[in-house]
Amino acid sequence: MKTKVFIDGSEGTTGLRIFERFQGRDDIEILKIDPELRKDPAERSKMINSSDITFLCLPDVAAREAVSLVDSSNDHVVIIDASTAHRTEPGWAYGFPELSDAHREAISKGNRIAVPGCYASGFISLVYPLIASGILPKDYPVSSFALSGYSGAGKKTIAVYESEDRPSEFASGREYALTQQHKHLKEMKAITGLTRTPLFSPIIDDYYSGMVVSVPLYADMLSKKVTPADLLSFYREYYKGQKFIEVAKDDDETAASGFLAGNGLSGWDGLKIYVTGNEERIVVSSQFDNLGKGASGAAIECMNIKLGCDAAKGLNL
Repeated sequence: MKTKVFIDGSEGTTGLRIFERFQGRDDIEILKIDPELRKDPAERSKMINSSDITFLCLPDVAAREAVSLVDSSNDHVVIIDASTAHRTEPGWAYGFPELSDAHREAISKGNRIAVPGCYASGFISLVYPLIASGILPKDYPVSSFALSGYSGAGKKTIAVYESEDRPSEFASGREYALTQQHKHLKEMKAITGLTRTPLFSPIIDDYYSGMVVSVPLYADMLSKKVTPADLLSFYREYYKGQKFIEVAKDDDETAASGFLAGNGLSGWDGLKIYVTGNEERIVVSSQFDNLGKGASGAAIECMNIKLGCDAAKGLNL
């Protein structure tokens, strides 16, 4: 029997990428809504309650509304929400199964799953293990900088980047979230267990997809004395056997001529971790596709875990 899937918000970038990843899968039946009724609450309710799994690729307000449309007696419907709305809400599994066995079990057993934010995925993949293992103090004044392609900025911004008469500043990297109020900060703090909100400086640049998220660390402020080589070994052991997480070899940075490109893993659904710097100042970095492990790829990984099939089914690893 095929799993019935509805994508609420299928016209957006994440929704379209989820739909694309279902092509060729014979175990999925896509429920399609009449385009003219895609914002009609009654029709959306009908589609959601007819599905086994509904993906929400919507703004936060619309995502909360969609959850409210689930019939209270219809306890089989699984909601996988790609918005910011439920990532720190009680009762929602956080959709990053590689963090711990508890995270994977919550996804497997839960009917409400929140897909991590793209920047948050990169940040949490680095910081959560360090705190969980007692290497990074919870009160460390963490900062992070990140580089992303423009595909994660929404349809309107994508259109500006791809227009012939775009403003000249769109040809360069543009730092934003200057007020330190980025929407991913809440989950970056809550999921890792940090007691301080991180300082976060993201940059959007003139390429389509892919991102690098980096966290600089002073070695003498860590709870344990570690070198870059020690941290590479630590991450390899922490993520051992995880299909979606790769840890760099010792010479990866040298092989790339000392540069870490934001679009280096565009089109891949996994995430790669690097550790650079020296014995005094260390930088841990994650490189991935903001539309892959940072969005639609992560959503489908969670669905696969929920269905009990290969977590990588339909994905590019």
